[in-house]
Amino acid sequence: MSRYWTSLEDLYSENLLTESSEIETVAREFQIKVSPTMQAQMADSKGGDYDALVRQFVPSKEEANILPSELDDPIGDRRFSPAPGVVHRYEDRALLKITQLCEVYCRFCFRKEMIGQKGETLSKPDLALAMEYFRAHKELWEVILTGGDPLVLSARRLAEALDALVEIDHIKSIRIHTRIPVISPEKITDELLNLLESIVDRGKALTIVLHANHASEFSLSARKALLALRKRGVLLISQSVLLKGVNDSLPVLTDLMRTLIENGVKPYYLHQMDLARGTSHFVVENERGIALVNALRESVSGICVPRLIIEIPEGEGKRVLA
Repeated sequence: MSRYWTSLEDLYSENLLTESSEIETVAREFQIKVSPTMQAQMADSKGGDYDALVRQFVPSKEEANILPSELDDPIGDRRFSPAPGVVHRYEDRALLKITQLCEVYCRFCFRKEMIGQKGETLSKPDLALAMEYFRAHKELWEVILTGGDPLVLSARRLAEALDALVEIDHIKSIRIHTRIPVISPEKITDELLNLLESIVDRGKALTIVLHANHASEFSLSARKALLALRKRGVLLISQSVLLKGVNDSLPVLTDLMRTLIENGVKPYYLHQMDLARGTSHFVVENERGIALVNALRESVSGICVPRLIIEIPEGEGKRVLA
């Protein structure tokens, strides 16, 4: 398991899919990528754990069902993009979409229309324009690196953005949203760790927001990568997505949230599904999601309980449900 799965042929050869016209249609519309680490986790999983991983990363015929209410930009990034790669939706913080690449292409991703070869590439001139925007907007307290997955980049390329942000006095907090520590933990290299520690040493708060949806994603290598990040002074919090057939039960959510805490990651957000195209089969009704989080709150330590939120379509922002 040393190479990525990136095509239907890869999945057919692993007996993860059966050939059909419907799945061919899905593959033409939405990209495929599964990292070697997740391939190994699938191989080591059984029963519900195996199904939870396959459902997240392997395309299904259900994705061909695209509802009229589903959008190619469900949270309205384009509406709030004043400069290349920049999304400035909230007054004191802005996104920097530094890369369109990911280590896996999640089947439920709200940016599935923009990532991979379909997405924008932030060139050095575009990065310079983004930094000009951040310098000019002194109301910004935080910049959030996202994409794609920022930690796909080499430490050298990531340093170009982080070093520039460190030089902006009014930016006090830098956040990185990533799946890398669990999806491809080998990318948490000493060079990357040294870079991240240097940002902390230079006086910026540095937070990594880990995206994980099931406890079976946490390999031994992932746990070691998270520990290494903590040792370098990085604050770790999580965001997860509530997904039908993946984590929409109290035992599975309990296991996930406890696993996060056991690895030094504070549960932060549990997202309701955004209205991305071809994702209706993942949707858990709001009432059921609220009931699950309330049950979680009653049965586990308070430090294990995230906030259940929903993004209002077309860029209107977040609303807390529970």
